[in-house]
Amino acid sequence: MSQQSTLTRGLNTRHIRFLALGSAIGTGLFYGSATAIKMAGPSVLMAYLIAGIAVYIVMRALGEMAVHNPVSGSFSHYASQYIGPLAGFTTGWTYVLEMIVVALADVTAFSIYMGFWYPDVERWVWIMSLILFLGAINLIHVKVFGELEFWLSLIKVTAIGAMIIGGFGIMFYGFNAGQGGAVAVSGIENLWMHGGFMPNGILGFIACFTVVVFAFGGIEIIGITAGESEDPKTSIPKAINAVPMRILLFYVLTIFVLMSIFPWNQIGSQGSPFVQIFQSLGIESAATILNIVVITAAVSAINSDVFGAGRMLFGMANRGQAPQVFQKISKNGVPWMTVVVMVAVLMFGVVLNAMIPESVFLIIASIATFATVWVWLMILLAQMAMRRKLSVEEIKKLDFPMFAWPIAPALAIAFMLFVLGMMAYFPQSRTAIYVGISWLLILTVAYKLWVKPNERNDESDTVSHPSAYPTVDTAPEANTSIKTNLEL
Repeated sequence: MSQQSTLTRGLNTRHIRFLALGSAIGTGLFYGSATAIKMAGPSVLMAYLIAGIAVYIVMRALGEMAVHNPVSGSFSHYASQYIGPLAGFTTGWTYVLEMIVVALADVTAFSIYMGFWYPDVERWVWIMSLILFLGAINLIHVKVFGELEFWLSLIKVTAIGAMIIGGFGIMFYGFNAGQGGAVAVSGIENLWMHGGFMPNGILGFIACFTVVVFAFGGIEIIGITAGESEDPKTSIPKAINAVPMRILLFYVLTIFVLMSIFPWNQIGSQGSPFVQIFQSLGIESAATILNIVVITAAVSAINSDVFGAGRMLFGMANRGQAPQVFQKISKNGVPWMTVVVMVAVLMFGVVLNAMIPESVFLIIASIATFATVWVWLMILLAQMAMRRKLSVEEIKKLDFPMFAWPIAPALAIAFMLFVLGMMAYFPQSRTAIYVGISWLLILTVAYKLWVKPNERNDESDTVSHPSAYPTVDTAPEANTSIKTNLEL
């Protein structure tokens, strides 16, 4: 059986840009935003701005490393190379945990959304159908995956754009033709009426960061695409540099419009905030339109989760930090075993869909937030460690250097530690800290028992056989002959 040793480059700039966009626009925005608004009121706008700045710093740190050394499973590789193998091991597996937790939640949500149209069909039918469909998509070719994600993300972006335009129409003209709540007729007074800009005080403002950070989780998938980008030195900087505008447009502006036309304490009381917007515009089929959008968002998010977790496991397997079976690649250049395993794990959604109540959303969001923050923290620390190992001349030659070094990454690290501390302070998110610490302890034990004993042998093999740990050639001519066949 002929196998390949490297991934196929099939993602162009358009794919990567929308992949990053789609992965960060999902349940966290469409439904999680209402939870964050209830916690902080209008001051949640500041939380999205602060978290957005920190996210951009993380992405610039990841971009500096990904452009300098584009590899599969990128940030786990960088943590191993610049901090230590244990850091890379915990980073990679924590990212996989994040993808699995979020995907399980989205799979369950998808079955509920489909029940809106087909209430008599069992949920497990939809779950199994979706998982098998996305598994097949991820097995065909990375370009097919990129195209599907592009169109799914485009639908989400269009829906949000329509909502923003409609919201501004309500703000300026003040009409309310539907069954929605009270609409602000004269501008943005709702931002400071009904208890002020920070109605729940500083504690309410701080508490909302759990859900706000959860909404941004997944955007780091840009780094995962480095090993399959046709031109990483061009596509990755373009995708990362677009992050600030995306945050302002799709998060801050969306929440601003929502809270301007509705009193903050009414948002989410009559269903999704997006339903309220469409109903206020007099669109009777608001629930149907939203259902199409959220189904698209769920499918897109799960698709990205399978891709991201699979590529991370492939990269870790190359470094001996995951079972070697995950190194197997199909003739299409796809790590097929990682896809098969992810599909099998997601089948647990068939069982979980009957067990997870709506009240568990905050717990799921908190666990995913812990995993996200840990991964982001490792990215920042790895970038700082890389800088210390580079000479002055090497730093000057970086193609996509971090801005405001070292102040920016230091502030972002402080923010990540603040979020973890905040999660430990509030009872509703404290469970995630216990789960997260237990997870890291389990990973540490697993590393010492199964990974560390083999490191010395792996290092000697790498010296005598440098190709044992395949890296990605970024030279243009390598794009036409990136694949190498191994007879197994």
